[in-house]
Amino acid sequence: MEYRKLGATGLSVSTIALGCAYFEKAEREHFLSVMDYAVEKGVNFLDLYCADPVTRDNYGAALKGRREKFVIQGHVGSAWVDEQYLRTRDLTLAKPSFEDLLTRLGTDYLDVGMIHYCDSEADWKEITEGGFLDWCLELKKEGRIRHIGLSSHNPDIAIKAVETGHIEVLMFSVNPCYDMQPGDEDLEKLWAADSYAGELHNQNADRKRLYELCESRGVGIDVMKAYGGGDLLSEELSPFGKAFTPVQCLHYCLTRPAVSAIMCGVKDIAQLDEALAWLTATEEQRDYSGVLSGLDRFTFSGHCLYCGHCAPCPVGIDVASVTKYLNLCLAQGTVPTTERSHYELLAHHGGECIGCGACESRCPFGVSIMENMKKAAEVFGK
Repeated sequence: MEYRKLGATGLSVSTIALGCAYFEKAEREHFLSVMDYAVEKGVNFLDLYCADPVTRDNYGAALKGRREKFVIQGHVGSAWVDEQYLRTRDLTLAKPSFEDLLTRLGTDYLDVGMIHYCDSEADWKEITEGGFLDWCLELKKEGRIRHIGLSSHNPDIAIKAVETGHIEVLMFSVNPCYDMQPGDEDLEKLWAADSYAGELHNQNADRKRLYELCESRGVGIDVMKAYGGGDLLSEELSPFGKAFTPVQCLHYCLTRPAVSAIMCGVKDIAQLDEALAWLTATEEQRDYSGVLSGLDRFTFSGHCLYCGHCAPCPVGIDVASVTKYLNLCLAQGTVPTTERSHYELLAHHGGECIGCGACESRCPFGVSIMENMKKAAEVFGK
């Protein structure tokens, strides 16, 4: 297993993590078999948004006697009312649901208390002005939530949340087709056919800004919807008209700035193995650029996607990393200490570029890499 730091929280999480979408009301024996297998493979990061008692009890059974082995991301504001799930900001409902969650999990704290599902301005206003965020901050002060997170599909709202300084972890929908879409309060547009009927070019500027903002602020991202609900795995259903493999989808997400882990929704061990295959996949198997290049209506032109096709550099420059740190600085209009430190720790720097052009000849997206290397030397002084 590969582990990454979850932003600036200090938590070390498995890159392949477990979502709960397909575990809702699963038979306990089946659920525990998948959980035991995941633990055996090194998975230590779990997301639980479900509010129904059966799912919560199943998770509690899986955690029994080994709570400290897990980083638990539990959702705050997900309630069970009249035998149905309800997203709520009503503290008279949210508070007992939170207590119920801890009781059923058999724990007295959540590693990440994830403010559940906020995509609209009105909802964000209610969270920040109606006492909900204040309550989460109180829970953090008490140690019942170690870190506060937010789940969202809308980059506009996610940016507002991160900029408050209170959000330490962001659960966000990430994949190549969603990344081309503008932010919207209607999440249905992310997978609506009409959203892909015209031409789309490059990563949406707000989504790019969000990832770079999270990286610069030390906010860890854990990904949902990495497969686009499964559509990206089908040539017929993929907006690109080409099918990704699960490994390619995961690698795309894990090469975005600030991404620490992917919450994989799996039905069984076979699907978990499809995700775990990323760990042992070759660079060729991970390479997603072939799916994204040469498209008619959808183009990623002139913008680095950190796919790694530029390698190897004859003088050893890690071109993708140099470009990432450069982009982070350009986005902020300054050179933060963190980015400078990361850049300086690289074995080779932009100023060492000999201008051979080998990287540009291999780049599927027409990035002006040699210019980027020159710019990096100017920005960082080496």
